[in-house]
Amino acid sequence: MAYESDWSVFLRFKLWLRIAGESVLQAFGQLRSNKLRTSLSLLGVCIGIFCIVGVQSAVNSLEHSVRASFSKLGDDVVYIQKMPWTEDPSQNFWKYMRRPSPNYKDLVAIREKASSVGLADYHFFVGAKTLKYRSNSLSGVVVVAVTYEVEKLFSMEFEKGRFFHPSEYQRGLNKLVLGHQVARELFGELEPVGKKIKMMGQTFEVVGVIAPSGDDLVQIMNWDEIVLLPFETARKLVNVERNSLFGSVVIVKPKAGVPMEKMKEEVRAVLRANRHLKPLEEDNFAMNNVSVVASFMDSFFGVLNTIGYVVGGFAMFVGMFSVANIMFVSVKERTRLIGIKKALGARRFFVLLEFLIESVILCIIGGVIGLLLVFLLLKLLSGFMPYDIYLSLNNVLFGLGLASVVGVLAGFIPALQASALDPVVAMRS
Repeated sequence: MAYESDWSVFLRFKLWLRIAGESVLQAFGQLRSNKLRTSLSLLGVCIGIFCIVGVQSAVNSLEHSVRASFSKLGDDVVYIQKMPWTEDPSQNFWKYMRRPSPNYKDLVAIREKASSVGLADYHFFVGAKTLKYRSNSLSGVVVVAVTYEVEKLFSMEFEKGRFFHPSEYQRGLNKLVLGHQVARELFGELEPVGKKIKMMGQTFEVVGVIAPSGDDLVQIMNWDEIVLLPFETARKLVNVERNSLFGSVVIVKPKAGVPMEKMKEEVRAVLRANRHLKPLEEDNFAMNNVSVVASFMDSFFGVLNTIGYVVGGFAMFVGMFSVANIMFVSVKERTRLIGIKKALGARRFFVLLEFLIESVILCIIGGVIGLLLVFLLLKLLSGFMPYDIYLSLNNVLFGLGLASVVGVLAGFIPALQASALDPVVAMRS
């Protein structure tokens, strides 16, 4: 009995393969015998897949680049600044400008009183300075004063050399860390580490060069074109309070195992006390982190994807009716053949399946052409775009799946009509 059961399964599987093979051959037969009619009918499916997958691929590539840029900020890092990231800078601009800038005293208070904070850094914009090495000069270089923990906060990688030693930082020695681009423009092919340069009327030693930041579309933490100066050194050379007005930030990261919200609440309480804010006064600082930006990006990229779906959806709708028209014609042309098959014992379900598979194959052909056009377009655009643009496997599978669904919808009614034909009437037609 088991042997007979296995044999019947094998025969059924063989029958399914034969039906699928015949359906594929008939679909290609439609293309060969009615090239213009079939091509025009598949044009809607092709354009629909092109619009939907093309827009989706472009948006996904853009989103990947932007999210990769923001991910460098750190999911578990909070930036204490004047202005929140969630608000348009043009709105309430003067309200935020009247706020006090984050300063070193804020950092000290957080370090001393916020037990949930694991790492804390303060850095401020010193200014655009001129660097000189022998006869070479580089002007307009952004100099940023940083505290010692910035290296761990951002997991900084070095192309050459190192970060400041603790003793160099604490003693306020004239040491510098250069960005990749600054080092290349100032020293060319020379080894920069150990060289002495002139800046702000002082002589500084280069101790390290930061690794290149990469090709992200949004360079949030782009260290390539800046110079890092120890905070203890900077406070000897410039007025820290005055310079902090032009751009300063306190950055905090929770200890391992401490929830982000718990740390934020503790830091907020410490800052309010340090700035002598009354209970009913609102915060005069903003606490920003990546999750706020991520929620905004979700809605923004969702709108872009919706536009692609709407535009492509209309084309797919037209394509579906075009393919349905082909299938109705195909049923009409093969009515006698259908009658013969049913007279010889072909079941209604197998006739239905045969035409459905044929419809799906036709739509997949249109989908494949659309995907090829998307691939070629993205290859062309990738040479002009400032970020990588690509056709992912997920989008390819989505395009083929969508084409298959359209094929089922387009072919169902014609297939149902074919399966319902009376064999005697069909053979006489």
